[in-house]
Amino acid sequence: MESSEHPPSSLKDFLYAYWDIIVGLLSGALAYHFHLHSMQIVSTVLAAISIGSLSVTISEIAEILAERFGEPYGSLVLTFSAVAVEIILLFMILNGQGAEKIHAIETVKSGIISAVIVDMNVLLGISVLVGGLVYKEQEHNEDTSSTYTTILFVSSLALLVPSVLQYSNNPGDTLKKASMIISVLLVIYYIIIYIFQTKTHSHFFKSTAKSRILRLKKKKSEEEEEEDYIFEKLSSIVNLFFMFIFIFIVGFIAEIFAKDSMPVFRDFGISTGFAGLIIAIISVTPEMFTAIKAAKNDQIQRVINIAMGASTVSILLTVPILMGLSYINHIDLTLNFNSLQIGALIFTIILAWKTTENGETNYIEGISHIMLFLSFAIIAAFY
Repeated sequence: MESSEHPPSSLKDFLYAYWDIIVGLLSGALAYHFHLHSMQIVSTVLAAISIGSLSVTISEIAEILAERFGEPYGSLVLTFSAVAVEIILLFMILNGQGAEKIHAIETVKSGIISAVIVDMNVLLGISVLVGGLVYKEQEHNEDTSSTYTTILFVSSLALLVPSVLQYSNNPGDTLKKASMIISVLLVIYYIIIYIFQTKTHSHFFKSTAKSRILRLKKKKSEEEEEEDYIFEKLSSIVNLFFMFIFIFIVGFIAEIFAKDSMPVFRDFGISTGFAGLIIAIISVTPEMFTAIKAAKNDQIQRVINIAMGASTVSILLTVPILMGLSYINHIDLTLNFNSLQIGALIFTIILAWKTTENGETNYIEGISHIMLFLSFAIIAAFY
């Protein structure tokens, strides 16, 4: 009896551990098939599923490497995994040609802002709501949220600079120069913050994630220390190789998504603002599961670091890298965001500051973030 019951159990464990790779590769293959047959709606949906699933795998490998390397290299690996998929997806869309070029650029601008909106309102909001319903109140390190909200507020104001300068005497030339200068300043700011996080004030973030950490695999009990997850057994060099392979596959699928999604968005009358929101949700969904799981386990500190850390990286690294890639590929990307995007970003950060400033969270604060997001989504859909 025991031997007959073992195979189903093994199969179940296998599927639980490797569902992301199976779903990601299968969806990617089907997306490519339907792309070749010009079935754009189906290929767009399947490509989105593939990108989201494989991003879980990439981050799983990144966390294994981070644990092995230690600080400061661990945070560097996690940061890279955090921005890799997002940058690839946005750049593939940005690289759109012909009649879709302007639409693609505006969608990417919306995607940049929406990534922070989704991280800080959907991810944080749902997690705080779930944690508040389970535990009534949850405590976290005040220094963490205080530091992150300060960083995000300053970064948001920096993004506002090109938007103001578009009203200058020579907006075209001024916008390009200002956007590049702001990008350089954001990189410098990130380097200083990285030193702050990993060297001088690491106690502000101790025992918590500093970046996008996606741990969706089933954990063994303490009595069963032996790890069956294949990437735990492989060497660091081999894991690095596999991580880059999966990033390459995501890049290929992202190109399919970029080519097929733009016509689909246009044909369905989806605004660039709402399209950017959809793209942001795709890139954030995997880490959302992690944050919700952490909230259920009364690890709200982990939730704060995932949401705010991801938002920080989205602005301070994604923006400069996209600007650099745009310059190299002669794409006319500037950082002049519209009033809705800047306003929603600043209001999001203010709300996050208010809901986390006392070191405690409850479900009404989670609902407040969700309400702000829904209000933004409605405006983005009709703006």
